[in-house]
Amino acid sequence: MTLVKFNNKANNTLMPGFNDVFDSIFNDTFFSDRMVARVPAVNISESENNYHVELAAPGLKKEDFKLNLERNQLTISVEQSADHQDNQKNYSKREYSYSSFMRSFTLPESADHANIEASYIEGILRIDIAKREEAKAVRRQIEIK
Repeated sequence: MTLVKFNNKANNTLMPGFNDVFDSIFNDTFFSDRMVARVPAVNISESENNYHVELAAPGLKKEDFKLNLERNQLTISVEQSADHQDNQKNYSKREYSYSSFMRSFTLPESADHANIEASYIEGILRIDIAKREEAKAVRRQIEIK
């Protein structure tokens, strides 16, 4: 297989070097690391009795998290103080450093707001939201006559 490199500079005859300026800015890791929103990734799933939210946030403690429920809005936030920062290491690149973030999720009407449990184990915040009884799937075998 042969790799082909495309050069768009030939199409830029009116303003030579124009794209080069933007390429150098937007491809710079210093600039791009700060422009990308640093929020943890989330998995949302559903089982027969619960909704599950899993948020990947390594390097934090369970005390760092605040979970708030207002109406149908579940908000997960972290605001770390400078005391939590690891000043003993000299990092050449640090990608999972969260000083603060907030993620909000609208819960479905079938969620039981009074029955929400959360745990933080091995860098994953797990939130289980129970379903109301009327929202749970009724399953039964139907006999064919």
